[in-house]
Amino acid sequence: MTMYTTHTLLPGHAPLLVSMPHVGTEIPLELQAHYVPRALGVEDTDWHLPRLYNFLSVLGASVLTPRFSRYVMDLNRPPDDAPMYPGASNTELCPTRFFTGDAIYQAGMEPDAAERLRRRVQYWQPYHDALSAELQRLRSQFGRVLLWDAHSIRSEIPWLFEGRLPDLNIGTAGGTSAHAAIAAAVLQACEASSQVSTAVNGRFKGGFITRHYGRPAEHVHAVQLEMCQSLYMQEEVPFVYDEERAARIQPLLKKMVASALAACVNSYE
Repeated sequence: MTMYTTHTLLPGHAPLLVSMPHVGTEIPLELQAHYVPRALGVEDTDWHLPRLYNFLSVLGASVLTPRFSRYVMDLNRPPDDAPMYPGASNTELCPTRFFTGDAIYQAGMEPDAAERLRRRVQYWQPYHDALSAELQRLRSQFGRVLLWDAHSIRSEIPWLFEGRLPDLNIGTAGGTSAHAAIAAAVLQACEASSQVSTAVNGRFKGGFITRHYGRPAEHVHAVQLEMCQSLYMQEEVPFVYDEERAARIQPLLKKMVASALAACVNSYE
């Protein structure tokens, strides 16, 4: 394991890199007074994903995680801050609102253009440099690589989407970020279970990481999974991990990742 100032990379021994760009929970001390007190609870974190994905070492995966909260810098947004979902509510590269639509910052304390650039250089760039380098290493070693971008979210957030989300939301940028056989393998794993609902390229098609790094013609395949937190934890404060619920979903989650990896290695040529 290599721990850097802004992120941690655990190199693996299989053509699989799992990125968890929203699991960071720290806000730098020098920035904390800029936020409303509520923001220091970082409620929109993708809570407990490293614990939920505790099977990744068995699969030989490399794992990349950030130290700092998405409230400081959203690592899954493009550097030019272009909206991921035009026409819908979007979170920004330097988010200014909670998922409820309320302001994150004290009035007049939102980051200006210079501060956004500083954060991009200090937080965004190192994560993406690490991600790109690890993908290159794995592709050079194995000839192909699967990037699994792991996320979780509350099942109901009216500001972002109507109604309740499906339990498991698989995104391949409309089929452009991964070979169809890989998406099919993930979906087949889900369909074998009656305990969950599933969507493919629905409300969540994949963020910047999936869309930017997924290049099937170059044998780099990217899949995003946005899963409802109700599957494994309490969705309200204090966001407690639920061992019983997690134990029910983990075998399926492992099967999804393993199936995608097998399809990447064997199925698309």
